[in-house]
Amino acid sequence: MVATSTNELEAGTVSRYDRKSEIKVFDESKTGVQGLVENGVTKVPRMFYCEHSNPSDGLTTESNSNFTIPSIDLTGINDDPILRDAVVGKVRYACEKWGFFQVTNHGIPTQVLDEMIKGTGRFHEQDAKVRKEYYTRDMSRKVIYLSNFSLYQDPSADWRDTLAFFWAPNSPNDEELPAVCRDIVPEYSTKVMALASTLLSYCQRLLALIAFTLKKWVVMKGFFICVTITQHALSQN
Repeated sequence: MVATSTNELEAGTVSRYDRKSEIKVFDESKTGVQGLVENGVTKVPRMFYCEHSNPSDGLTTESNSNFTIPSIDLTGINDDPILRDAVVGKVRYACEKWGFFQVTNHGIPTQVLDEMIKGTGRFHEQDAKVRKEYYTRDMSRKVIYLSNFSLYQDPSADWRDTLAFFWAPNSPNDEELPAVCRDIVPEYSTKVMALASTLLSYCQRLLALIAFTLKKWVVMKGFFICVTITQHALSQN
């Protein structure tokens, strides 16, 4: 049976569940999870169910319940070679043991970070007709709005929508950017790329590459900004 309406997208209303059809209807609406909420859905559709997962799995042991993501403080690294070397060591540890880390005191103004969040929030709050203009799974586009990058491959979908920008090596033109965040995205991107360049320069010895080559390979070959919004509101009626 093919789901053809918001009601049919609600879990439990289809006697013979056809996940492919449900995903297709959802994706072709081009409004994402936000669209479900806007249309008054009151139950999480079945396509979002993760049937073979227990949220408590792996979280019962003391070692797992107390873990923390590595956090690296960049305060003073521009002026103190000792601090700079310590940061390089922390980055190495985080990359080897975790694969990622959090950076604090990075120099990007709080107002820039806040405005980036507000700007993308404004995008998702726009009328569905406006959002639809950016909805695509064409990864050659420089501005992408969609719900779940791997929607058609994953066994269950995530309750989220994403606005993404492919910023390097060729950034979008102003007219390609959504009007509600057209000013902040370039400013945010410039500052984040500068931070990335700084980190790469400090870590050149760690990766055994000269700074110029490293910066050219990582920064110039590609820079991708991905901002994901998780929707919370569901009617309780």
